[in-house]
Amino acid sequence: MPPQLLFDRFLPLMPNVQRILSRSIYGTLESTDPPITVPAWAVMFSGMDPGTLGLYGFRHRRPGTYWDMYIPTSRTLLHPLIWDRLSRLGRRSCVIGMPPGYPPPHINGVYISDFLTPSHAKDFAYPVSIVDEVQRVAGGYEFDVTFRADDRERIGGQLLEMTRKRFAVARHLWTKERWDLFVLHEIGPDRLHHTFWKYFDPKHPRYEDNAEFRELVERYYTRLDAEIGALLALVPDGVRVLLLSDHGSQAMAGGFCINDWLIERGYLVLKGPSPPPGTPLEKTTIDWSRTKAWGAGGYYARIFYNIRGREPEGVIPPEQVPAFERQLGEELRAVRQPDGRSLDANVRAPREIYREVRGDAPDLMVYFGGTSWRSAGTVGHPSLYVSENDTGPDDSVHSFEGIYAITDPRVGSGKRGPAQRIIDIAPTLLDLMGIPIPAEIQGRPIPEFD
Repeated sequence: MPPQLLFDRFLPLMPNVQRILSRSIYGTLESTDPPITVPAWAVMFSGMDPGTLGLYGFRHRRPGTYWDMYIPTSRTLLHPLIWDRLSRLGRRSCVIGMPPGYPPPHINGVYISDFLTPSHAKDFAYPVSIVDEVQRVAGGYEFDVTFRADDRERIGGQLLEMTRKRFAVARHLWTKERWDLFVLHEIGPDRLHHTFWKYFDPKHPRYEDNAEFRELVERYYTRLDAEIGALLALVPDGVRVLLLSDHGSQAMAGGFCINDWLIERGYLVLKGPSPPPGTPLEKTTIDWSRTKAWGAGGYYARIFYNIRGREPEGVIPPEQVPAFERQLGEELRAVRQPDGRSLDANVRAPREIYREVRGDAPDLMVYFGGTSWRSAGTVGHPSLYVSENDTGPDDSVHSFEGIYAITDPRVGSGKRGPAQRIIDIAPTLLDLMGIPIPAEIQGRPIPEFD
């Protein structure tokens, strides 16, 4: 959820959000690096950066392999989140849909797992005794929708239904007891933007004037606001309410084919002729004896080095890695868009941006066009640029600018505050609850609430 949509474009459709803002300090919440659902929510509720948590995105490469990728789970986290800390103090929490949340952590309270829950999982809630109750209240609980597809009418209808069910469960659980912390994550806005952005944004490079889909977007925002209002109607005035997003969204400019670029520069060498356009790299035959680097697609390019003694067929001597990285970074920063403008490659080494680098990090992280360009990991394209996501229809990408609103009894009428950092939310919550902030937490309480 970016500021320009919640605080401007769709705010007239959201009277309940207006009421929240009228008694809040609110503004832009700067996301983490990378601004991706996993790790961003974990950063928010731990106060730790991604390197310290060992989370770098939806897919991680297992050490000593080329293609063995895994999806992080709740057990991947290397530090406790705020509900873990509250549990140790005997405080009660209810957490709904917060990633990475499967298997559901055993907390002092209730935890319903997230959109990464395997289909047909029977153990998606803790305690497991509450699963049947959740299913009954929801009428069949839904974790996510398949959204990178062309049948947008189906997606729109499922988004509305999924959100209705999640809030029904939230209202039910809210009334069960007096919680110390109650957290609800709704993935619907993210899926809405990916599917329908080009229908409500005339500045989108592939804008389509479609009244039906534009109305569907407005209907979703109206429904979301009504669900928020129905939940808040149960919440006493003295309870602090925070409205937060883990990252923002923006129109997708296109995709840069990182592996085709590496092939063009001679860093990645295939055996045989170029494959058909859009071929996954792992389905090609690579000459590892001549390959120095390869990449993975996504909101940013994750580049891995083929290092001697680390990879099965590594070729770069470890002592030459720094020089190779400098050269690679210089060449990436020189890349141009099709119109000749700079692609504005932001080249980052994890060791330079995190306090620690734990878990399975990429060797290099590269953002293109301020994240407005995706990294396309497939190969065989006739150009280094694609107009669509190479993994399916997609209208939007993530941005670093999310939102925050924190109700404050000292605010007579809402006021726009300065930008805040996502890593500061956990210590702010602890501070508001009167709990000492552990020394290892990297974030700091938001100044307005000291």
